[in-house]
Amino acid sequence: MQFRDVVGQQAAKAGILHAVQSGKLPHALLLLGREGTGGIPLALALAQYLFCENPSKEDSCGHCPACRKVVRLEHADLHFSYPLIKPERIKGDNLTAEVFGKDFRKFIHQNAYDNLYNWLQYIEAGNKQGNIPAAECRSIIEKLNLKPFEGDKKVLILWGAEYLQKEGNMLLKLIEEPPAGTHLIFIGSEAEEILPTILSRVQTIRLPPLRMEDISGALQQKGIAQDARSASLAAINAEGSFSEAIRLAEGGGEDLFPQFRDWFNALYTGKGIFLTSFAEQLSKQGREGAKAFLQYAMHLLQAALVQHYAPGAPLPFPAEEADFIRRLAGHKSTGVESISAMSEALAHTAHCIEGNANAKIQLHALSIQLMRIARGQVSV
Repeated sequence: MQFRDVVGQQAAKAGILHAVQSGKLPHALLLLGREGTGGIPLALALAQYLFCENPSKEDSCGHCPACRKVVRLEHADLHFSYPLIKPERIKGDNLTAEVFGKDFRKFIHQNAYDNLYNWLQYIEAGNKQGNIPAAECRSIIEKLNLKPFEGDKKVLILWGAEYLQKEGNMLLKLIEEPPAGTHLIFIGSEAEEILPTILSRVQTIRLPPLRMEDISGALQQKGIAQDARSASLAAINAEGSFSEAIRLAEGGGEDLFPQFRDWFNALYTGKGIFLTSFAEQLSKQGREGAKAFLQYAMHLLQAALVQHYAPGAPLPFPAEEADFIRRLAGHKSTGVESISAMSEALAHTAHCIEGNANAKIQLHALSIQLMRIARGQVSV
């Protein structure tokens, strides 16, 4: 994995490269961001850069023996740790990452942006709670205290820092005083769930949600999306997660714009019969379908809000959506306060539906509320 293969995260990549080249790379890093934003890909890109025999200022060479070994996840001095479940064949307190080493490499090669839930299901965890046990912590300490097999560096990538419970305190001395040339890269998504003793000893790099244009471009570049429109639609609904965008693109997600356009036209023209039918039809798509539509609508409204403050700014949407957003932002009865109130109403409805409220009733009430906002009949 090279830095150029990591979707988005330009600021994080630039910061890491500067730290390495200036000799100021912390020996213990935490890549903190929502799953799907690039924790593992970025960690792999950094590891490959550290091991590379011919690195440039921008990236590893990608061709030397060390780079090829990292790509295969088989470099002798690159170690991985991740949540585990205890299979029946393992007796006693001897569960370490090596038990699932082949599974892990195959899983990451399939999709380095995938999440921990899918990893645990991949190793048939079922309802079992994964964790990083004491035996794995002892194994980490032992491996990293050995001399490097190749060159002068060793790298540990620990995925799922939240899964280090009290046993994780065994790693504190290693984090504070690692052997020379040792780099520890932790990956986590929820800072409040990580042991404070570990959190205070690592340098945190926050990974924000990916931009829609980065997701859309990557889906097309990697051949995951069939065309630019399907890539954009997946990017809009992925909420900054590339793994979610892949799922949506591979699932051939429905084009939601015609439904949104007709709904908003009805809101502004007061077509009550259509709005009643809309609520009934969308509720039949189930809770997840309704939530996906409302999330899509919120993205479009947020883009319209941006247009108010930066008219003419480029929009990372297909042409039809972009044109509609500009017209909505420029509508004489749609101000900043109105769009903000509409967004809040959408978010509230999505929350209610997620909590198993009656979708048809919620959607019908939402339409009435949005229509009143559009007509200026509600104080915003």
